[in-house]
Amino acid sequence: MNVKPLSDRVLVEPNPAEEKTAGGLFIPDTAKEKPLAGTVIAVGPGTAEVKMEVAVGDQVLYGKYSGTEINIDGKDYLIMRQNDILAII
Repeated sequence: MNVKPLSDRVLVEPNPAEEKTAGGLFIPDTAKEKPLAGTVIAVGPGTAEVKMEVAVGDQVLYGKYSGTEINIDGKDYLIMRQNDILAII
C-alpha cells in the first residue's frame, strides 16, 4: 500500500469487530458494534502547530464517529486527524 497522509492526519486499520459474546453467543452482522480501536498504518508529517505523537504500529483508541472510512485494495481503513485519537494503548 502506498498511502501517505498529509498534514496531521493518520491512517488507521480498525480492529476486527467481535464475532462472539463472552458467553459464547454469535453476534449477527447487523448487531455488531463498530470497533473503537485500531493500528496506525501511516502517519503524516505534522504541522508547525501540531507535533505528531503517534507512530506506525501504535494501537490507538478513537471516538465512535471519528475519521472517514476509506477502502484501499479491498481493505477498510479510517483516515483521521491526530486530535481525533483519544489514547495510545
